[in-house]
Amino acid sequence: MTNIVITTTLQSAPGSSGYLDLYPERKMSFFKNPYVLGLAAVAGIGGLLFGYDTGVISGALLYIKDDFESVRESKILQETIVSMAIAGAIFGAATGGLFNDAYGRKMSTLFADVIFIFGSITMAAAPDPYILIMGRLLIGYAVGIASVTAPVYIAEASPSEIRGSLVSTNALMITGGQFISYIVNLAFMRVPGTWRWMLGVSAVPALVQFILMLFLPESPRWLFMKNRKNEAVDVLSNIYVLARLEDEVEFLTAEAKQDIQKNKKVRFGDVYKSKEIRLAFMVGAGLMVFQQFTGINTVMYYGPTIIQMAGFKSNEMALQISIFVAAMNAVGTVLGIYLIDHAGRRILALCSLGGVFASLVLLFVSFSNQSSSAASSTGWLAVLGLILYIAFFSPGMGPVPWTMNSEIYPKEYRGVCGGMAATVCWVSNLIVSQTFLSVAEAIGTALTFLILAIITVFAFVFVFLYIPETKGLTFDEVELIWKERAWGSSDINKNNNNNSDSQNLLGRDNDQ
Repeated sequence: MTNIVITTTLQSAPGSSGYLDLYPERKMSFFKNPYVLGLAAVAGIGGLLFGYDTGVISGALLYIKDDFESVRESKILQETIVSMAIAGAIFGAATGGLFNDAYGRKMSTLFADVIFIFGSITMAAAPDPYILIMGRLLIGYAVGIASVTAPVYIAEASPSEIRGSLVSTNALMITGGQFISYIVNLAFMRVPGTWRWMLGVSAVPALVQFILMLFLPESPRWLFMKNRKNEAVDVLSNIYVLARLEDEVEFLTAEAKQDIQKNKKVRFGDVYKSKEIRLAFMVGAGLMVFQQFTGINTVMYYGPTIIQMAGFKSNEMALQISIFVAAMNAVGTVLGIYLIDHAGRRILALCSLGGVFASLVLLFVSFSNQSSSAASSTGWLAVLGLILYIAFFSPGMGPVPWTMNSEIYPKEYRGVCGGMAATVCWVSNLIVSQTFLSVAEAIGTALTFLILAIITVFAFVFVFLYIPETKGLTFDEVELIWKERAWGSSDINKNNNNNSDSQNLLGRDNDQ
């Protein structure tokens, strides 16, 4: 009986499918509210910085090798310059979740912007590879914080029916940042200082976001969590029409009361004590691992280098071809923004992985039959493989892991679990970026892509077996999925009797 009451309550909660069926005029469309789009766009500048600072190094590295002989002669030093930003991101993601919960999403963004600016200046002025590596570490720390903060900020300010699309705008900003980085690389290719300008330019969008963020509000859900109801209502009044606003405020007020009654400060260890949270984190972290180990950042970090491996030796030619790869990344992400709330997260990820597998097999074949001629058919086949890889990856496995990690955890765990999942992502990213050149040199580029293809098969099976569909669900409906998976539809009653605060999300009595 309790389970039926909970399900009914969730179905009548604001933003749920039952609620929107009852009040279709209150449903929000993607372009209906410029205020929400503005919040997502400004928060998404963090994603743009994320994309730019991780993508720009692919072109800058070609010229860093020209300036520093020690870098030119050492594959390990090249990998370190690329991957040190990822090492910084691991620490940033690990601490970013706790910083988010303690000081808010807005303050976390402002803090990350300051680090972005300082790190950019350090890289641009670096007199040797080691100061450059230090600057990359700082930039990475800021990227790690941004990777946790931006999706959560957008998700918590978004109506549930367009949450996936809005959170995916952050993925679009990431891919857009990577595309811009390639354009900037070409623009400064013949300018004295080349790579210094390439790396230093990222201070500009960081400064822009810092200024704009000063005028934006804190996440309404975080404000409710901190018992700052009046401020939260002011934010929500700019998002919802009056009739739905009253329901949203009533719902969030009831949730806030339950949080005060719990009075529990969530720590890392708490994630493993709850069966349903463990399941949610396994899914979130698993998606992040497979996002990286299917090879996306071998393409984005080493794209020009891979193109040179395929026979196109000119720096300029490698950068020009890379622009098409980066452009396809951005275009694919735009498609993903539409599909993620229409086709759904799960089917999008499965289709994406199927195409990624085929593309990696094509890359394996092209490098297996590589010719020494720069204009050989196998060289162009490798380029086609890279473009197809991005075309399939970007609409699905690009945005889906970040979107799901912003929505699958209860709000008291959202900062901690989001930070932990982002940390898993960056650790996986570090392993891939730090080893790709060395592995390719040791076993050959063709076999390296074959290994990535085999990993993609495991990723497909993981998504098929474990990923639930969360399209259009409220946060609380998603939470119920994990409770049912953890305890079963019959045992959930028993579990809920032991956790009465989770039985009634609107503060209603169980006997109603």
